[in-house]
Parts: sequence; C-alpha cells; structure tokens
Amino acid sequence: ERIEMQKKQFFATAALGLEPLLAAELIELEAEEVKEERAGVRFAGSLQTAYRLCLWSRLASRVLLPLSSFAAPDTDILYREVQKIDWSQHLGVANSFAVDCTTVRSQITHSRYGALRVKDAIVDQFRARAGERPSVSVEQPDLRINLHILKDLATLSIDLSGDSLHRRGYRIDGVHAPLKENLAAAILIRGGWPEISVAGGALADPMCFSWTLPLESALVATDTAPGLLRNYFGFLNWRQHDAELWQQLREEALQRQHVGLQRRLGPIVGYDTDGRAIKAAWQHAQNAGLDKIIHFEKRTLREF
Repeated sequence: ERIEMQKKQFFATAALGLEPLLAAELIELEAEEVKEERAGVRFAGSLQTAYRLCLWSRLASRVLLPLSSFAAPDTDILYREVQKIDWSQHLGVANSFAVDCTTVRSQITHSRYGALRVKDAIVDQFRARAGERPSVSVEQPDLRINLHILKDLATLSIDLSGDSLHRRGYRIDGVHAPLKENLAAAILIRGGWPEISVAGGALADPMCFSWTLPLESALVATDTAPGLLRNYFGFLNWRQHDAELWQQLREEALQRQHVGLQRRLGPIVGYDTDGRAIKAAWQHAQNAGLDKIIHFEKRTLREF
C-alpha cells in the first residue's frame, strides 16, 4: 500500500485563539477526526491531506507528523527514545537537519539542551550504522524535527511545513510585516470576506502599512493557494516524500488560480501615508502576481 493512502495522525499548529477557525478550515480540506487543542488542531488523514494543508491552509503555522510519544523526565531517557526511531527512513548522511524544541511545565527545562540531545541521538545512530553523519543546518534544512515536551510527555514529530506557513513567498527579504499573513487571513475569514468577495463586494484598508490584508484578501478572492509561491517545504527532501502526488496538487492549485483570476472581482484597495510602504506593497503584489487585482495609493486617513 502506498504511503500517501495510509491514514496517519497529524497536528497543525496555530496562533492562540485561531483553533476553532483552523478546525473549520481543516474539515473543509477533508481532514478527519478533527480535534481542537491548545495552539493547534489534531487531525487524521493521508499524506495527501497533509500536503493539501501545507498548500492551502490560510491559518495554520506548521503541519507536524508525530513519530513517537514517550515519557521524558530527563535527557538520558529522551536520548534513548530518540534512538529507537530508524532515522535512515527519514534522511540520509548527505542531508541536513535541524531540531526545534519547546518545553512546558517539564523537568527538562532548557529547550536548547533538549534539542541538542535529540540531535546527538540522531547523529550517533548514523555514525554507528554508516560511519558518517548528516549535517545540521538551521536555515532551510532538508528535514526539520520538532520536539514538544508537556508535563514530561515528549512528542517527536517531523515538521512537514519546514518553515512557518505564514511565509507565503511573496514578501521581499528583510521587509517586516507587523501583521502576520495567517492572522490577516483569520481576520478576513472572521469578517466574512470569502462570502463578500464571491458576491462581488469590495475591500478597502485605509492604513495598509503592512499591505497584508489587501494581499491576503486578493489570494482568497482569486482562489489562490497561499502556499503556491513557496519553494521550500519540510517534506521536499524527506525520504518518504511523494513528488508525483505533490506535483498533482500543485497543478490542481494552479488550475484553480487560473479560473479564479478570470472572475469579476470587486475592488481591493490599500491606502497609507507612508510612500515607502506603498512602494513595498506594490512590489509584494507584483511578486504574488496580484498587481492587476489590487490598487495601492498614498493617501491620508482624512482623504479616505
């Protein structure tokens, strides 16, 4: 049986307070056994479900595939449990990896040290078996591993998103947005924008300094997958990645965007008094291929 058809358990993380919206979105994306938890939603599905979420979720921050859960009252036990996993199924010596760790109300209090012990366990397993070891890379590693310890219960997962999903791929490097893209999407969904845009309604942001609301609203209005511009995901160099399946999902998303861009849309406009912000907004709209859909202009709130 091919791996993408097998049902697995996943966890999608989100900003606090977005859990109910994310749960509703997951049901729409055909996830099963959807269950809200603190700062995220647990769900079941195939690899296809997880890939679709990485491509289409406007609200999730990360998509995690749990490998193992175990009691980890100290770092020696943590090290031993990590070694029980056959890491050669997930990466090779030529690959790079990184470990993220969060710890809440646990005896292992240092997240950095927790991450280091996981790294050591993986590296030592490769050394013992292959005489070589994969390298560690913090920026865009081939495999990102997530360790979450809550009240001494550790969950070790593969981060399929690889980088926070709020990074849509249109933002210019070094330009900071005060409003994260997935939070902007949540505001729009909460405000009923998906229904308003289908009905041909308009959106105006009179203080669009961060340009995020107009851009996110245009992605929704044109049925554009928010992950379509991203060229990095945590599963692309994972040993169990199904490239054919991913390509299919991307092509389907491109087709939907093509249809969405032909729609008759109401106006989407953003104004701000800061000329540099407007310049950056136009640049982002161009990067996203939405500069024909949105209009940005330097204007004061009084003029608006």
